[in-house]
Amino acid sequence: MLPENFQFSQASLQDFADCRRRFELRYIRQLAWPALESQPALESERRMQQGERFHLLAHQYLLGLPVEQLTSTIQEAELAAWWQAFLSFASGLAGSARYPELTLSTPLGNTRLVGKYDLLVVPAPGRAQIFDWKTSPHKPRGEQLARRWQTRVYPYLLVKAGAHLNGGKPFLPEGVQMTYWYASHPGQAEQFNYTDQQFRQDVIDLEALIATIQALREGEFPLTSDERRCTYCVYRSLCARGVQAGSLDALEADLEAGESLELKLDFDQIAEIEF
Repeated sequence: MLPENFQFSQASLQDFADCRRRFELRYIRQLAWPALESQPALESERRMQQGERFHLLAHQYLLGLPVEQLTSTIQEAELAAWWQAFLSFASGLAGSARYPELTLSTPLGNTRLVGKYDLLVVPAPGRAQIFDWKTSPHKPRGEQLARRWQTRVYPYLLVKAGAHLNGGKPFLPEGVQMTYWYASHPGQAEQFNYTDQQFRQDVIDLEALIATIQALREGEFPLTSDERRCTYCVYRSLCARGVQAGSLDALEADLEAGESLELKLDFDQIAEIEF
């Protein structure tokens, strides 16, 4: 049922994990639904655009564009604060091989798995640091991030498809580290060290998950049982799960109370390539 030449990504796998119906609508039926993810619409759009702007600035900086030239284009106070925090952080990456906006792909069963990295740093042969920039106003707990498919897919994909970045030799799992860096919380980066045990488990789990998805037929993609996920989903009205978009104020109140980000709108998906 998947489109011809479809490639799985961490975003599509996360959609399937969150709601199989959303996966079907977005990737199989490729249905664009005219609904807001959150309201007020202008503030939601502003946050999306500012996140995109930050990712672009970081990419341009890592390509070697002059800092002064990039800084002169920033007018928003929040973006300026993110930018200065990023410059301070990125200065510690000097002297290492850096690969911004890197895309890797590897076979997975009879399909492919692909991912786009904000930055890959190779500080020494056999060692690799994956960086992902986040612009959400609130930072999830480490255990929540550990459950996300991105945390598993990116290191796995590097081990499987990154040999050309390591002198032709595959990276060993123990040499791979993934870091989430939050622009609003620059001193609270979340780091995950990959292991051989986790890699072997990822091989099993990814192959099983892809096989499960490919075996499903029309009518076998049920709605999530957790209707809180529907509040910030564009397909909620199509699925008869409400018409009104969830509010950003309610989102932030839930986050401040410790509510899981996994149930809410994720502004950080804006940098993910759509495959």
